[in-house]
Amino acid sequence: MLLRSRIARTAIALTSLAALAACGDKEAGSAAPPATSATDQPSPTVSAVATPERNPEVIEAPTLLPTPTVAKTQRRVQIYSGPANSPLSPAPDKGRGSNIVQLNGTASADIGTYVADGKGMTLYRFDKDTAKPSKSNCNGDCAKTWAPLLIKSPGQIYPSGINPKLVGYVERADGTCQVTIAGWPVYLFNGDTKPGEIKGQGVGGTWFAVNPTGGRTKPLPEVIGLPTTAATR
Repeated sequence: MLLRSRIARTAIALTSLAALAACGDKEAGSAAPPATSATDQPSPTVSAVATPERNPEVIEAPTLLPTPTVAKTQRRVQIYSGPANSPLSPAPDKGRGSNIVQLNGTASADIGTYVADGKGMTLYRFDKDTAKPSKSNCNGDCAKTWAPLLIKSPGQIYPSGINPKLVGYVERADGTCQVTIAGWPVYLFNGDTKPGEIKGQGVGGTWFAVNPTGGRTKPLPEVIGLPTTAATR
């Protein structure tokens, strides 16, 4: 009887331990690892050895762009330390701008380095605006020809080739937020239809593509036509 009682107690204890182990796995949310067979085991790594018949293939690791960090914050707009290292997906612009803006320093043999938006369209500054304090004086019909580059809050601005500390925005008369470089509001020209065009350069003697420090780029070179020679009789 005593031996039979000990055997019974031992069986109950083993059953309880098994139940506790199962509950512990369930509470931790872990599942038992699947059974593996010899065919499931990973094959050993074989290093490539050069032979006269076959040279090992050299695979270059992809170059990773540095992850930009927030260099400056203006209310709910974050200005980053450089371009994004992954494709950007801004929300649709519903008339108050996009929540993601890219600024790219772009080289030009004609006018020097200027700033373009993420689509490659030239950005301009207006001499009748002010930088200190930052203010746009292009409204109404003017803003139909020279569309302000708007950032919607909360937003993100990614400059490339521009000091992020110089980037910000100013609130316009209609309550929208216009991107600025060194305090100068920047605009798109409706006469530019393709990336890289600078048809607004020098218009009215007051509109110029903006450079990465907020200044004017140099005027377009003058085109000097060859003198026409009168026909001799």
